[in-house]
Amino acid sequence: MKIVMGLLMASFWLSATAEPVNSFEKLKSLVGEWKKEGSDGKNFYISFESSANDSVLIENWIYKGASHSLTVYHPDGDSLIATHYCPQGNQPRLRLEKPSNENSVSFAFQDATNLASLQVSHQHSLSFEFLDENTILRKESYSKAGKLTPTTLRLVRQ
Repeated sequence: MKIVMGLLMASFWLSATAEPVNSFEKLKSLVGEWKKEGSDGKNFYISFESSANDSVLIENWIYKGASHSLTVYHPDGDSLIATHYCPQGNQPRLRLEKPSNENSVSFAFQDATNLASLQVSHQHSLSFEFLDENTILRKESYSKAGKLTPTTLRLVRQ
């Protein structure tokens, strides 16, 4: 009986910890440059690069040749964190949520630095839906005074 219980607990632990690992690996598959579908990618594109011995993924929005915003993804114990460095000057931290399906990675607001109150505009959620290896939907919502404004970008690999 003890062996069966031990195996069940180990199975539960492995499935619980596999989710963040699998999500991080899925995110790391984004390494490279992405543009909005239908654009030439000259004025705006998103670059993903791995850093810190492959333990961090950096998402950099490039607008007219300059970095516009940055999001850094990294493991946090048995979870995954996304910290968004916003041009508004605040830094929301979002924590991995249970995925709705095997082709998505989703984050929800946890807390933020340099945010006077939740009434101030800030990134509130972020998700990726992997349509194929060269096409993704990047969805995010901003919250201001409790009102959510969602946006979706359909991105293709450059």
